[in-house]
Amino acid sequence: MGAVKTKRMPRAVREQQMLDAAVRTFGQRGYMAASMDEIAELAGVSKPLVYLYLNSKDDLFTACIRREAAALTEAVRTGVQRDLPADRQLWDGLQAFFAHTAEHPDGWSVLHLQARTHGERFASEVAAMRTEIVEFVTQLIVVAAREARRDPDLPEREVAGLAEALVGAAESLAAWANVTPGVTAREAATTLMNFAWAGLGNLMDGHPWVPTPPDPAGPADAGPHTAPQRRRAGASR
Repeated sequence: MGAVKTKRMPRAVREQQMLDAAVRTFGQRGYMAASMDEIAELAGVSKPLVYLYLNSKDDLFTACIRREAAALTEAVRTGVQRDLPADRQLWDGLQAFFAHTAEHPDGWSVLHLQARTHGERFASEVAAMRTEIVEFVTQLIVVAAREARRDPDLPEREVAGLAEALVGAAESLAAWANVTPGVTAREAATTLMNFAWAGLGNLMDGHPWVPTPPDPAGPADAGPHTAPQRRRAGASR
């Protein structure tokens, strides 16, 4: 009585069922609150079978992280056509990113929230995925710089920082979009392109932002606020 009956099926299929149930449970309840009993019941298998296939709760969680990370990375890469301009590649990649995270909210929760807060072992798995995506974005920025003939004026460190900032913004925007009704992947991608790539466009054109010099007369005598001046290519620094 009370035993879970399971039908015979290939191990790989059964394991994916367990991972599906685990991602849903971890994503919705969190790593600490999720129980192996709950995961086994949702998967329609016995708890001993879960342990037989995946060893422990930690190993099960690691398997979930790896699967979801691989799926997200693959979605981004397959969403991009390499023969298009760099900005279009990024926009297509962002649409694929936001579409995937919206279609797999539990998987995104596992990657973006749970894995990062429950130990170095789990955080390092997500960091590996993030590094791959950052490298992908870095190359797009490098290509854009070459297309704009700005390569000599964009140091490697600045390109790396821009890529990190863009990926971080995408992660935050995905978290917001997933809890905001009506936000489509296209809208989220367009928002980020307007926020980030428009600024990159000015940078590629040789117009980086610089702070407005302080008014020597002081705030009381300063006139109306003006937009920050852009430094032209070749201007003194």
